[in-house]
Amino acid sequence: MTPLEPRDNAVVDTADLPAVEESVLGRDYRALSVGIVSVVLLIAFEATAVGTAMPVAARELDGVSLYAFAFSGYFTTSLFGMVLAGQWSDRRGPLGSLTAGIGAFAAGLMLSGTAGAMWLFILGRAVQGLGGGLVIVALYVVVGRAYPDRLRPAIMAAFAAAWVVPSIVGPLASGAVTEHLGWRWVFVGIPVLVVLPLALALPQIRRRASGAVEQGAVEPGAVERAAGKGTGSFDRRRIRLALGISLGAGLLQYAAQDLRWISVLPGAVGVALLVPAVLGLLPRGTYRAARGLPSVVLLRGVAAGSFIAAESFVPLMLVTQRGLSPTLAGFSLAAGGGTWALGSWMQSRPRVEPYRERLMTVGMVLVAAAIAAAPSVLIESVPAWTVAVAWAFGCFGMGLVISSTSVLLLQLSAPQEAGTNSAALQISDGLSNVILLAVGGAAFAALGGGTVSHAATETSGSHPAAFAAVFLPMAAVALAGAWVTTRLRER
Repeated sequence: MTPLEPRDNAVVDTADLPAVEESVLGRDYRALSVGIVSVVLLIAFEATAVGTAMPVAARELDGVSLYAFAFSGYFTTSLFGMVLAGQWSDRRGPLGSLTAGIGAFAAGLMLSGTAGAMWLFILGRAVQGLGGGLVIVALYVVVGRAYPDRLRPAIMAAFAAAWVVPSIVGPLASGAVTEHLGWRWVFVGIPVLVVLPLALALPQIRRRASGAVEQGAVEPGAVERAAGKGTGSFDRRRIRLALGISLGAGLLQYAAQDLRWISVLPGAVGVALLVPAVLGLLPRGTYRAARGLPSVVLLRGVAAGSFIAAESFVPLMLVTQRGLSPTLAGFSLAAGGGTWALGSWMQSRPRVEPYRERLMTVGMVLVAAAIAAAPSVLIESVPAWTVAVAWAFGCFGMGLVISSTSVLLLQLSAPQEAGTNSAALQISDGLSNVILLAVGGAAFAALGGGTVSHAATETSGSHPAAFAAVFLPMAAVALAGAWVTTRLRER
């Protein structure tokens, strides 16, 4: 084992290290960094491209009525995959979880791309979601094990930057492929591209981050806390809770998509499964913003949920209230990809490390302000481009916050708990998206929210108050996140 490998928790005198090793693209880290960032790039491209091809696929497979389940199927299985990956990575290293996850992700894409019926397409999306959950947590564990503290902010910034190009190019490329080659190529073409990043990253992961955490890296008292959970076996209770949270989320989404009185029953069962599972899988004290790790996990959910729930309604508002085409409405959010990456890059600078919590407070205030400013375009005299400007600032704030929560989580996690805590962070992120989207959607529908008709510029009778009922509560949630940023460190 080389002195640069952080798994042995040895203190390394950085003055003796060559300067090239201070960079994530230095000789010792270049192959690993390029490999894992390329994996994130492909996942980002898939996430932005598939949404464009999905309506065409659902129509061709005669499954428009099941359209929403293609999204919810991915989400519910990804929650289980996150917990499984946390267990797997902590006990046996992230290599197995990462390779299995990429394999499942590719298999799911192939299954959806070759499906002859909508139920097979949804099954493929579910397999893909399982793989996505396994991959994202394993990547966090790789960062925690393979990179020293001083390089983690930079690699997290690289992860954020990997989403910029796909967010702009992905929908356009997917639209062109769908139109000229067919929607199936959007799915079956991506797995081939995974080979090169795997060839770069896997040897480095095997050398730097494979295997269980060594006993010398275990903090005092950790053995007692892990009593009964051997390093080679999974925690069966957490696996059961993972099944509960996946099933509960699925039932809750089903109830939200089928607004009839009979749907109250599956909704209630979903909540009954979700509550104990969430309390068991997130750090104790998360929902009362206990200082330290619980507040980091809570902040991730508050930031991601409020911002994504609000962002989902921006294009609809611009189309139905200001008469923009769907393409122009989508481009109003395009600049946000660049400012998000800029915020993530800023938090990675060594000079700002002592001020990280203050930057995160500023970030959440920017997010809250952007969300609150968005419905101002409901006033005819306010230019429509106001949303684009506001959203660029909001995305800058998200870049400061999201990457910083990942950095703080790894700083506050014992080596043998990095996988479990990374899974908790991703669960908080994903689950808050679903819950706040459901709340926002219910408020929108209750106040007369309409839908966009088939003609790009024609609108249905959406009431402006329906949009205000989405954006203003989400701004309040984001502002509460600014308070949570004051509780990220122990006293």
